[in-house]
Amino acid sequence: MNIRAFHDFFDCCIGQWTTERTYHYLTHQDVERSRTEFAVAPITQDLKQKVLTDNQYGDVAELADLPGFRLGFHTVSETGEEVSQELRMLFVPKVERDDFLEGDYLRDQAYEESRPIISHFRYGLNTRELLMTTRYTKVVSVDSITLVNPTLRIRRILNYQRPPVDHSPLETVLLAGFGVEQKETEATT
Repeated sequence: MNIRAFHDFFDCCIGQWTTERTYHYLTHQDVERSRTEFAVAPITQDLKQKVLTDNQYGDVAELADLPGFRLGFHTVSETGEEVSQELRMLFVPKVERDDFLEGDYLRDQAYEESRPIISHFRYGLNTRELLMTTRYTKVVSVDSITLVNPTLRIRRILNYQRPPVDHSPLETVLLAGFGVEQKETEATT
C-alpha cells in the first residue's frame, strides 16, 4: 500500500499547535469559545503495539510503517474551564483508492469515554482532509482536519445523537465545533 501522502500529512502535524475554536451547543443554544495548545509527537513501535493490545486489535503487518502518535493537549474555555488529556493513537489503513485511504483509527483513551476505542478514518489524498468517525455510547463524533499548508489546519467537529440502529443516517446534531489550528514555528515561539 503506497501511503506516502498520508505520512506527509502526519509529518506536517508533528509539533506544537495552538487552536482557537468555537463550539455551538445546539441542545441548549449556547456558543462557547476556547483555546487549546497541543503537542503531537511520534511514538515507538512498542507503544504502537500497546495501542493495538489495549484495543484487542490483533497483529498488524508492517507496524513500524504505520502512523502512530502521542497527543497531549490543554484547553481553556472562555468561562475558565480547563481540560487536559494525553493519549496515544495509531492509524491502520485498510483500503486504498485513487483519491483516498480509509481504515481504523485506534486510541488508548477516548475523548468522550474513558476507555480504548477503535474508530474509522478516511483520508482524502487530493483534499488533504482527515475525517475520523467515532461511535461512542450516546453520540457519534465526526472530526475533520484539513491541512491547508504545513502550518495551518482547519478543524470541524460534529457530534450527532447516536441513532438507535447502527449505520442509520446521522440526523440530530448536538454540537458543532469549528477551529483554526496554527503550528508554532521557531519564529513565533
